[in-house]
Amino acid sequence: MTKRHFAVLAITLILSACGGDDPYAVAPEAGAASAMLAALFDEHFERNLELNPIEASAIGDNRYNDRLAVSNSAEYRAAMLALDTEFLDRLRAIDRQELSEQEQLSYDIFERHRMMSLERNNYPFHLQPINQFYSMMNSFVRLGSGASYHPFETVKDYDDFLSRTEDFVANVDAAIENMKVGVGEGVVQPEVLMIKVVPQLESQLVDAAEESAFWMPIENMPDDVDAADRERLENAYRDAIENRIIPAYERLNNFIGDTYLAASRDTIGLGALPNGDAWYAYLVRYYTTTELTPDEIHAIGLAEVARIHEEMHGVMEAVGFEGTLAEFFEFVNTDEQFFFDDPEEMIRGYQAMADRVRVLARALFDVEPKTGFEVRRVEPFREQSASAASYESGTPDGTRPGVFYANAYNLKSRPKWNMETLFLHEAIPGHHFQISVQQENEELPKFRRFDGFTAFIEGWGLYSETLGKELGMFEDPYQYFGTLNYELWRAIRLVTDTGIHAKGWTRQEVIDYMLANSAVAETRAIQEAERFMAIPGQALAYKIGQLRIREIRDKAEARLGDRFDVVAFHRQVLKDGSMPLSMLEAKIDRWVDAQF
Repeated sequence: MTKRHFAVLAITLILSACGGDDPYAVAPEAGAASAMLAALFDEHFERNLELNPIEASAIGDNRYNDRLAVSNSAEYRAAMLALDTEFLDRLRAIDRQELSEQEQLSYDIFERHRMMSLERNNYPFHLQPINQFYSMMNSFVRLGSGASYHPFETVKDYDDFLSRTEDFVANVDAAIENMKVGVGEGVVQPEVLMIKVVPQLESQLVDAAEESAFWMPIENMPDDVDAADRERLENAYRDAIENRIIPAYERLNNFIGDTYLAASRDTIGLGALPNGDAWYAYLVRYYTTTELTPDEIHAIGLAEVARIHEEMHGVMEAVGFEGTLAEFFEFVNTDEQFFFDDPEEMIRGYQAMADRVRVLARALFDVEPKTGFEVRRVEPFREQSASAASYESGTPDGTRPGVFYANAYNLKSRPKWNMETLFLHEAIPGHHFQISVQQENEELPKFRRFDGFTAFIEGWGLYSETLGKELGMFEDPYQYFGTLNYELWRAIRLVTDTGIHAKGWTRQEVIDYMLANSAVAETRAIQEAERFMAIPGQALAYKIGQLRIREIRDKAEARLGDRFDVVAFHRQVLKDGSMPLSMLEAKIDRWVDAQF
């Protein structure tokens, strides 16, 4: 998930390898429509960064590092609404027919972004600003500890973060006010999720600044900071932590414990909220970039679960296991041979895998990012609620590498047989390849370089998992079982996410379905079930995206026959960045047509 993700080939080779004229270039004689479109994209990108400073920090643009968006405020929502409305109107004033094929693609992608953002205003997202999975409260700890996008290299960096703490406090207070309104309107989070938020907040309620994660930049201050600045910053950080940051966490924690938990709901699905069915249908379209209904997706999920179970029986035969599929699940989840005893041993295993897969990937890819790459362990403060692994994208200028985060919490829920699959998805050739190649392509408009669609991004990640055999991996049948299990897991997500939010399933029904149909350990089943409750629809993007990318590849192979080149296909999918699945299919159709 992501955030976003060698024998280095320059990004220019990605484009030149395609042959022919540069499809992105605006020729000197380009008409007014092309110039207007380019100016529109540039202006929107700049104004959006100013409204969303963390997005700027994430791509290495430090101009707004002294502020945060107070995204929980009414003023922020009004500003975003005005921005979307203005730029959609201005876009539609441009004659699309006068644009090149590549410009038309950019036009269509930008239009969809604005339309979906405007439609979002129909639903009260702001009344539920916090959950255990995605929370500004958690991300701010990572930001302020030096583990995320905010740099701590110069005195200005340190002063910038102090300024950001003011906006953080404003965000916390606005979130509390929004949650109070939500209580009054019956738009509240499930109690089971908010119970998990409490220990996350309490972990920040320390007695002294030196005990706080926010003190880490002081401990790690660069040696070249002079004594006067060092003393000033130590005093300023102590004051900010003890008198602004900790009290903000405490106010939020007290509100949740004293008021919100009592008002939170026993139901778990979005469908239980006012206008919840329409809200969920919007999120299904947003995350999958399709017009599929929840019922259609539920049926796809059931069919995929049955198909993958059949493939798993083949693995059982290969390893000589006698028994039922459920018994095999129990075996791979409990036998000591499948687990590490030491968290650092697991991290070293992933680091060794990175070196191996970089080499293997060259058989299927001639695009490879310049952005660096690291393997890190998930930080202790968030490991209990974090997923098994994740990717955080680096910056195209090389100042921050892409990071594969591996979760070492409860090692008995982290079997060795899933490691190759997790790495293929989150790192190489999954998110690290896709996101980095996109960000490094300076020929794309900036909004396409630094934004994306979950169905494409996560669909590519899951598609990357299925390339294991083609890459020469999965030599161990248990590792192949791992990829089947993860594919099964994404199919189960289709069933359970729609079950929760469209069919009224209970939390226990969701967990029972997961345990009965996969090798997932109960700890992870609980985490994932609660993740689906917290971010409705997002879990659908993986399997829907993977199925569509595979269908697009199969169609291209069928049409081209012996002329099909998988390296060229992957180049075509990656080089233009993330886009809605229908637009990707049309683009690949044009690429195939051009070869006849």
